[in-house]
Amino acid sequence: MRYKADIAGGSLKLYESRIIAGLLLESVSAEKWKQAIEIENVLQKTSQGTAKRQASLIRTRLKTMTSEHWLLVRDGPKPLATQAVFAAAIAHSQLLKDFLSLYVSDHFRTGSLELTRRHWRTFVATCRERDPEMPVWTQSTTDKLGDSVFQILAEVGMLSDGSKPSLQRVHYQPEIMAYLHEHKYDEVVRAMQAFI
Repeated sequence: MRYKADIAGGSLKLYESRIIAGLLLESVSAEKWKQAIEIENVLQKTSQGTAKRQASLIRTRLKTMTSEHWLLVRDGPKPLATQAVFAAAIAHSQLLKDFLSLYVSDHFRTGSLELTRRHWRTFVATCRERDPEMPVWTQSTTDKLGDSVFQILAEVGMLSDGSKPSLQRVHYQPEIMAYLHEHKYDEVVRAMQAFI
């Protein structure tokens, strides 16, 4: 299955991603992981369920990359760390990757820079052509996924603030682009540079 709804509720979460990157760099055992997430509540969540869910999503995202990348997330200045988490989110989610590569890039190409919920719904409707096995999502699930994706694009600076958000170019930090090129994350780079 190509498309999954696992990006719902998953904006970039930089603060949490820095903590999870630190745990990954320490190669903590399953017991220490549970201790940190569930007992010590290092992510500072209001419920254990939320903490476990978010920790699992972020760990799965970050594990698409290597320890060199985790260092950028944990120790990098905010713009660099944000872009590093963005790259991992794209590598993890085919839905986000295709939205950028197939749909957002088309908007940049045509100069139609407004991005609305209607555009997201149109994109999701076309996904079934590429993935007949994808689950049937309710309108509320589709919209929740769209909210997460739009929030991610806003966090990385590809979507402007305001009542009518519009697409804009992003200046990426050389460290993250060098990492992605060196490790041959070509599809991720293409998605990140949807404006080219």
